[in-house]
Amino acid sequence: MIRHLLTLTLLCATTAPMALLSSGCKRGAAEQERTKAPESATPEDVPAMPLTLRDATGAEIAVEDTSRIVSSGGTLTEIVHALGFGDRLVGVDTSSLHPGSVTRLPKIGYQRQLSAEGVLSLSPSLILASEESGPPPVMAQLRASGTPLFVVPTEHTVDGAKATVRTLGTLLEREDAARALVEAMERDLASARDLHPSDDTTRPRVLFIYARGQGTLNVAGEATAGDVMIGLAGGVNAVRGFEGYRPLTAESVVSAAPDVILMTRMGSESVGGGDSVFELPGLALTPAARTRRLVVMDDLLLLGFGPRTGEAALELARALHGAAPSASAAPEGGAP
Repeated sequence: MIRHLLTLTLLCATTAPMALLSSGCKRGAAEQERTKAPESATPEDVPAMPLTLRDATGAEIAVEDTSRIVSSGGTLTEIVHALGFGDRLVGVDTSSLHPGSVTRLPKIGYQRQLSAEGVLSLSPSLILASEESGPPPVMAQLRASGTPLFVVPTEHTVDGAKATVRTLGTLLEREDAARALVEAMERDLASARDLHPSDDTTRPRVLFIYARGQGTLNVAGEATAGDVMIGLAGGVNAVRGFEGYRPLTAESVVSAAPDVILMTRMGSESVGGGDSVFELPGLALTPAARTRRLVVMDDLLLLGFGPRTGEAALELARALHGAAPSASAAPEGGAP
């Protein structure tokens, strides 16, 4: 279109006779008017221009249509919704739990065990996937399908959370909305820091237990989502000296001597919840058991590192430092 209009302009300005000048310029103006968005159109009504971005795999992904989005990763689903595109989601994985409305969408399975047929059966125009999505052969099938597959970096840090929000804001052409989410995150993080003890020696020692039933009990070491969140809230990870997760043992728990036990809601419920948590190996002999200090938070809020990262840090800070807790970070059995 642009080339056509430039040709007409050149003809109008140089070699065309007057009759051609008149008809050609009118024709060019009419075509220009037809392509202009109506005055009442909102940004969502105007077709997005083709956009090419490099994803986490290093691939250059061209995105032309965001009208039907399939999301593999609870954090990505939450961000898409927070950016105002919740109505464009046509399918999500089983880790997509927030907001509650997304749980009613068609499911594509667990993000690490996707099926190419299940994803493609939803006729997506764009597939968003966390780096944890798989298995690799399925991801290769999705890439080969011709439907744009954009893999988003996964990093459990504040900078990583901001980068993910900004990346999806750019990809979906919702930069202003993304900026607002990042600003809200920064305000909550600042509020959380205001609650930190001025004396580092008084910071509570927090043990994060990741549980999926009695047979799957792990403690979070350094460089984990739990470790980072504890630090953001002004606590100290009671377990040091290793990175990642290790199986919970009575000896390691007693040695850690935590003042507070931190768990996700699903994790706590999987071992019976409430006082049942203190029956886990070694916990009865900890300072946390003597004071019954158990903090339970929503799984995705605590570990997702999405748009609510600041909110999660603030809720946990309130629970650790005696400020009134809200519903998402109340000790189990406390405020609903």
